[in-house]
Amino acid sequence: MKNFKSLALMLMFILVLGVLAACGGSEEEPTAEEGNTSEEGSEGVSGPIAIDGSSTVFPIMENLTYTYNQKNPDVNVTVNASGSGGGFKKSTVGEIDLSNASRPIKEEEKATAEENGIELKELELAYDGLSVVVSQQNDFVEELTIDQLKQIFLESSDATKWSDINPEWPEEEIKIFSPGHDSGTFDYFNEVILEEEPMKEGSNTTLSEDDNVLVRGIENDPNAIGFFGYAYYAENKDSLKVLGISEGGNEAVKPGPETIQDGSYTPLSRPLFTYVNVNAFKEKAQVRDFVEYTLNNAGKAAEEVGYVALPEDKYQEQLETAKSWAE
Repeated sequence: MKNFKSLALMLMFILVLGVLAACGGSEEEPTAEEGNTSEEGSEGVSGPIAIDGSSTVFPIMENLTYTYNQKNPDVNVTVNASGSGGGFKKSTVGEIDLSNASRPIKEEEKATAEENGIELKELELAYDGLSVVVSQQNDFVEELTIDQLKQIFLESSDATKWSDINPEWPEEEIKIFSPGHDSGTFDYFNEVILEEEPMKEGSNTTLSEDDNVLVRGIENDPNAIGFFGYAYYAENKDSLKVLGISEGGNEAVKPGPETIQDGSYTPLSRPLFTYVNVNAFKEKAQVRDFVEYTLNNAGKAAEEVGYVALPEDKYQEQLETAKSWAE
């Protein structure tokens, strides 16, 4: 009888331990559904995602795809940077899922998309300040007016030397480094600075869709000048000098997080975008998941690579809108 009571007590003790272990396990190991958040992406998604477009937006998207793939290794995200125009050439015929852009889509690009049965939806990712830079070796230029920029870059201008801009500056040929014609950065500069007039091209002008090519050309030449997104300056500020820009007799302003966000760096502050193929969003779970991840994490990614985040409620408003596309 005594042995029977001992055995019964032991069985009850084991049962209690089992119940406690089960309760503890449920607290420490959440289910897959409980463990997933929109910031991490969804478990179980897989397949390819094709992204192309703006080299200015590229650092943001590269950051996002890297962190996304840490959580979702079965999704193969490829990101290229053929320029805003290059991205739209592909997205308007349905070749890619997301098209990064440093300018809004043009009417003719919209028309091409419609002709091909493609619906593209715009998402705003961050703010940028298009930055005009020279080499740190340049010891004579600190700021420029809009009129001086026109003298330097316009094809119709006779100015070819720095001394043509300011007689106190060296009699040295100005070397221009500019994004190529497929770049949204080129389009934006052409619109707000050159007012759609042709830019100088020739032996003293280098055009490239690769902003790193522009950085390397400018940093090694004290007589060079160029422009690109703020993140590329921020990443190379040890070798580049960003110039203050003034217009209408106002004080020159340099780009930075505060002046870009509050709009005082004018007229070269601008939003950055990605355009989503709505059919891909509806039909591909991995595209839908990545877009939601992007809107939950774009602000952090933008700041990490040197751009300026939108207000958080702007991202959440866009997220709610994007979810309706699948309905």
